[in-house]
Amino acid sequence: MYDFLTKEMIYQKSSQEITALLYEKCLMNLEESISYIESKEYISANERLQNTNDILQRLGVGINYESGIIADQLDLLYNYMADELVKANRSKDTAKIENVMNILQSIAAAWNEAMKNKPNSKMKSIKHKVNAYEKNVLTEEKIR
Repeated sequence: MYDFLTKEMIYQKSSQEITALLYEKCLMNLEESISYIESKEYISANERLQNTNDILQRLGVGINYESGIIADQLDLLYNYMADELVKANRSKDTAKIENVMNILQSIAAAWNEAMKNKPNSKMKSIKHKVNAYEKNVLTEEKIR
């Protein structure tokens, strides 16, 4: 699924879009890990669960704590999910994985909805630069 994502395509994504992709990859890993556990392919399940924990850790590092209480709560959720996945991996407990999936699906859905309703930060930056340029041009024209 992610084979089509080249480095250039990733560099063109906003941090919000990359976060959405990471949520999607986590969910895909969790679905696969459940399938692997059910078919007793424990090494593959272990790899998917470890990869998901790595992603959760990276998501936690990327939190902007200046955002207030929601950032702290998101950090707690990431840590809770990571701990649950370690326990699930040890015991090969698909119910724990499904619980984490439910939490992550809710977060991902909220994240995607927020991205739809909020203008892209890249666009804000571009508009800001254009406005600054236009102000500078207008000022120079008045001087002439």
